[in-house]
Amino acid sequence: MSTQSDRRPIVVGVEADPAKRMALAWAADEAARRHLPLRPVRAEGVPTRGYRGREVPPSWEEWNDELHHSGKQVLSDVVDFVGARHPEVEVDAELAEGDPVWVLCEQSRHATAVVLGSQHLSRAREMYSSASVVLPVMAHAHCPVVVVPEPEHVTQEPEYYVVGVDGSEHAAAAVDLAFEEAALRRAELRALYVWQPGPLKIFDEHAAQQECRRLLSETVAGRRARYPEADLRHELVVGHPVQVLTEASTHALGLVVGTRGRGGFTGMLLGSVSQGVLHHARCPVIAVPTRA
Repeated sequence: MSTQSDRRPIVVGVEADPAKRMALAWAADEAARRHLPLRPVRAEGVPTRGYRGREVPPSWEEWNDELHHSGKQVLSDVVDFVGARHPEVEVDAELAEGDPVWVLCEQSRHATAVVLGSQHLSRAREMYSSASVVLPVMAHAHCPVVVVPEPEHVTQEPEYYVVGVDGSEHAAAAVDLAFEEAALRRAELRALYVWQPGPLKIFDEHAAQQECRRLLSETVAGRRARYPEADLRHELVVGHPVQVLTEASTHALGLVVGTRGRGGFTGMLLGSVSQGVLHHARCPVIAVPTRA
């Protein structure tokens, strides 16, 4: 994600609920590992709920003051949480006004990574769902986006990361980050090329699989020398990509995937595999745009 001379912060979208701190904890740990500042961001855009019955809505000024007060309190609690967990991490909390998706995408322009909880909701719970924040941010962010599930998942020894490889440019960017993450943790990296047979056997499957193995070997070859701390395991697996990657990452430290970075709609931008693993994986999912 970054070099030692690069001081771009780890940005994390924070929840108001103090019980939901997995994304914040992951972001704080990552900032400590990389010796980077942490920027918790609270986006305040619209009222938290409507007014019922004969209750008179407050003025805009009153509502805005209350929103800022509650947002500052949330960020104060967040700073205390990070300080207790990693006193050495520099924390620059920010209260922002606007649509959470827009705010986080703008933050991503100068960030090492953006971290979100899988239950990340905006203040307007009636208007925004978890997917409506996470998916657009993943699709439009200028840096890797990490989606951390609640509650904490169980990892397995030896610790490992999983990355999907398909020979494309967007997958190559994901492989770079996967090696970097595994090296930082001195963990195993499992690079998987998932080959999905077509409905009609009109070609030589053995030859097709051999070509996939060649692409997989070429993709990891140069990176293996740059990251000797990462214990590499790579293999070709037959099956559906979402199912294979999800099952392989059940007890992983994280699952790294690429995003396509083209098209006009969120689904086209992310691709079916990126969206599929996001919905089904039980470990943190790290989505890496090609431009990152």
